[in-house]
Amino acid sequence: MMKLVRIICTALLLASCQSTQPVNENTVLPVATANIPSPVDEKVFALTDSGIDLLSRSDVNRFIDNEVKHEHYSRIELENFFRQVRYRPSIIRGMDKQGTSLPWYTFVQNNANNIRISSGNVFWQNNAEVIQAVSKHYGVAPQLLVAIVGIETNYGATMGTYRIADALTTLGYHYPRRAEYFQRELAEFLQLVYEEKQDPFNFKGSYAGAMGMPQFMPSSFRQYAVDWDGDGHRDIWRNTGDALASVANYMKQHGWQSDAPIAVPVAMQITPQLQQIIDEPTALKYTAGQLRQLGVIIPAQIGNQEKGILYRLEKSSGKYDYWFGLNNFYTIWQYNHSRHYVAAVRQIANGLSYSNTKL
Repeated sequence: MMKLVRIICTALLLASCQSTQPVNENTVLPVATANIPSPVDEKVFALTDSGIDLLSRSDVNRFIDNEVKHEHYSRIELENFFRQVRYRPSIIRGMDKQGTSLPWYTFVQNNANNIRISSGNVFWQNNAEVIQAVSKHYGVAPQLLVAIVGIETNYGATMGTYRIADALTTLGYHYPRRAEYFQRELAEFLQLVYEEKQDPFNFKGSYAGAMGMPQFMPSSFRQYAVDWDGDGHRDIWRNTGDALASVANYMKQHGWQSDAPIAVPVAMQITPQLQQIIDEPTALKYTAGQLRQLGVIIPAQIGNQEKGILYRLEKSSGKYDYWFGLNNFYTIWQYNHSRHYVAAVRQIANGLSYSNTKL
């Protein structure tokens, strides 16, 4: 523990002496996070310098008390950590802008366009060996792995430049609506730092605290991130093997079925009952047989007992295509709770030149 004390204390001292480097962050993100001010667009200041004394807050001290019980950090280390974090106003603005729902025809152009797919072909060509090895090991389609890191961070090009410590602290103690969640993620982050034995202020990511090529939150990192090459670190930022294996591990743990489709197109005349089913929360609730009895025409290769999700995509204003999402649709949906997201991942995966099968 004394060694770690020296690591953290040295990191905190160095952090207080370093200036912020300007970074250009031209990000096209899968969930409504475009047009969020980048870290260089705002004044950055220490919470203590701005008159915000976190250590005077009872909730911060309760957090410190709980973390000290884990015996990974001393109270002094944690107090130093909270003195060095920075308040980022653009993070709060970014969270407040969330919730704008784009129609499918706009969402797909932003996130699964030809440029995204062609960039995926280049990424696959440059990393073919590790992509195939990870896919074979986990039984997860290679095109899915490429599509996930493509839609999340444009194949690692736009992973975010916010310090994770700043993001999680800003949201944990200055965003009441989701404070409890982000305080939990801050605790997970500190455990992650302890496990990885790294400087807590070197971890960079999105304004919401998501990290690396696959944009894992700290809790997901700790549970699913993989050290693919065995070098002692789960480096989902710079190590393509670690990043892809982490995505594959997540998908496998959430029920990915090899050689099975994500979704199939269906034909139907919309009725109030079918519209109600479409509007229900996403879950594997209805079987293909049940929907066929309601008039939904589902491809014959889908057995009557197979459960799925009936959904629609707005291809142009007021005009829809209808789909039956299967088990693998739900697996991806657990990664990001958006039907549009899953559909865009599928579109990227199926558009890649190296894909042998359609998902």
